[in-house]
Amino acid sequence: MRLWPRTLLWRSVLLIAVLLVVAHLAWLQIFRASEVEPRALQAAQQVVSVVNLTRAALVTADPARRYALLDDLAEQEGIQVYAGDPDEAVPSLPDRPFLRIMAAQLRERLGEQTRLTLEREGIAGVWVSFRIDTDEYWVSLPRGRIERNEPLRWIGWGALVLAMAVIGAFLVVARINRPLRELTRAAEILGRGATPTLVTEDGPAEIRTLARAFNQMAADIQRQDEERALLLAGVSHDLRTPLSRIRLALEMLDDHGNADLKAGVAQDIGDIDTAIGQFLDFARPVDAEQISGQSDLNTLAGTVIERYTRNGRDIVMHAGNTAPQALRTQAFQRLLANLIDNALHHGSGTVEVTTASEGSSNIVEVLDRGPGIPSIDATRMLQPFTRLNSARSTSGTGLGLAIVDRIARLHGGKVQLLPREGGGLRARVELPVA
Repeated sequence: MRLWPRTLLWRSVLLIAVLLVVAHLAWLQIFRASEVEPRALQAAQQVVSVVNLTRAALVTADPARRYALLDDLAEQEGIQVYAGDPDEAVPSLPDRPFLRIMAAQLRERLGEQTRLTLEREGIAGVWVSFRIDTDEYWVSLPRGRIERNEPLRWIGWGALVLAMAVIGAFLVVARINRPLRELTRAAEILGRGATPTLVTEDGPAEIRTLARAFNQMAADIQRQDEERALLLAGVSHDLRTPLSRIRLALEMLDDHGNADLKAGVAQDIGDIDTAIGQFLDFARPVDAEQISGQSDLNTLAGTVIERYTRNGRDIVMHAGNTAPQALRTQAFQRLLANLIDNALHHGSGTVEVTTASEGSSNIVEVLDRGPGIPSIDATRMLQPFTRLNSARSTSGTGLGLAIVDRIARLHGGKVQLLPREGGGLRARVELPVA
């Protein structure tokens, strides 16, 4: 079980709460230590006054009225007076600073023979002895007159104040953390290859500086992407124009004696045209396409596969149960087409396309029987302009899988290049439905 929170918000709140608890306990201890002596002196003064008044009443009262006076004291003031024995043993006081100070004050004001105990003859209370001549008497007072009887109330008030302080700390930290959450969301969007909206530049000075720097970085990246797309579009247009003239001239050549040369040049022209198309696909801002409503993955995949089967390509689709999903339909079709082109170019035999649903994601897989990709190179092959120095390093731009990865990340998904059982490659794309 993980006790330490992951987010900055809850870590900050937890640290502040611990600090508040420690400070609260420290102040409570300081308060208790500082108020013990004044409270003990006040209680001692109260007991001294009661004892002195009781003694004076007993000394000056008519002996015939003495018992009536004791009854009045017990009934009206809660003061019980009992005759005692100087040799009587009573329980010792608990070792508490409050009681030590109070006992010392009582002996100082009432005499050294004064005794203080909290229990006598099994009866709890504040028992204080005093002398009239050689006779000893005991005054019994309720403990509530010198001790606090509501410790839980003080604990409750302290807990309430602490809870309010923690709630206040949460609100303060949450307000400070709000721009960071916005920055995090924008960074996730930028990491998927999309263009985030501008981050609000408010909050503390450090957060404003960070937001301003992020907005500038996002703007620079967007400008570079636009310039790259414009450059590639211009170059591609300028290249396709002479390619079209070459293709036209090639078709007008006589096939007599030049059939092989003509076929080879036509193939080269086709490869160049395909490469230009991939450059344009890679330069195209994928996030410019709007997300459509809930799309059927099987229908989109079937549309792409039908284009290949019409041209005699051997592709088989195994459609599983998939959940409706919000997609950029043209981008998804380019993703699947690139995977199929890669399988047809490097594989042999039938290319298989499968769809399924696992948990909260839709799965699309394209399987071929080519030489495959070593596991150590699987991640590297998703980078632009990357090609293997092996059987898969034939003609190509090295952009096909990079385009697939880019589109998948734009939809919050991921691409895995896995070995296929029995030989070949299993290109797996996971697209979260939410």
